[in-house]
Amino acid sequence: MELLVMAYACKTSSARKIIGVIPYLPYCKQSKMRKRGAIVSKLLAKMMCRAGITHLITMDLPQKEIQGFFDVPVDNLRASSFLLNYVRTSIPDYTNAVIVAKNPGTAKRAQSFAERLRLGLAVIHGVQKEAESDEVDGRHSPPPIISRTYDPSSEFEGVPVMAAKEKPPMNIVGDVGGRIAIIVDDIIDDAETFVAAAELLKERGAYKIYVMATHGLLSADAPRLLEQAPIDEVVVTNTIPHEVQKMQCPKIKTVDVSLMLSEAIRRIYNNESMSYLFRDISMED
Repeated sequence: MELLVMAYACKTSSARKIIGVIPYLPYCKQSKMRKRGAIVSKLLAKMMCRAGITHLITMDLPQKEIQGFFDVPVDNLRASSFLLNYVRTSIPDYTNAVIVAKNPGTAKRAQSFAERLRLGLAVIHGVQKEAESDEVDGRHSPPPIISRTYDPSSEFEGVPVMAAKEKPPMNIVGDVGGRIAIIVDDIIDDAETFVAAAELLKERGAYKIYVMATHGLLSADAPRLLEQAPIDEVVVTNTIPHEVQKMQCPKIKTVDVSLMLSEAIRRIYNNESMSYLFRDISMED
């Protein structure tokens, strides 16, 4: 809301350009309609455009289609080059590592990292999050009304009874025995899936486990869970401040991406091309 107020103040003051720099775009995960819920990302985009923002700089959107919600140019920068450089310079014997996707949904991003580092790829199957129709995010309003006089025998004939969902057993596609496992993703939030993936990797013989992501939300008990988990390091960028979380979990390491953001601001201000900042980016990144 403060950003919208400042943008509108600049607009009413006849500013020529109003550029919003938002490294982590709020509500970027809520970019799809679930049942009859709202697409919050689109609502936020419309509010920012109406407030007067003429250009947006952000980083590593979970869904690239979010850029289409905006009526102004959007530069979706990538932090992968900084994370890859961290792997090459700060992980000893990284050539013996394998890139791990904690669920099939992150396999494309993991494949991009593996190809650029020339490493192997492993995918964990069975720990993916629940279906979108089963997620509880507060948007199913009003709640369903369950009648106390419900009679199961009054079901319509011919309507099949749906069986309860059962997750498949956790399994790893790929060899991680005696190797360094690097789990990559775009956001670390509650960390439960990362902890489960790390425990499975440890059982399968990985002797070091790293977790890498662009945005480190680290909400709720995530720092405590990561500290107790068999994870050696948690590498995130500084798109979100996490000094308090680092005090709770010394495993958290920060990669500075301010250089790319400052270069993007400079190029936009001087009307220079932004293509240089996307020169090493693949389609899957």
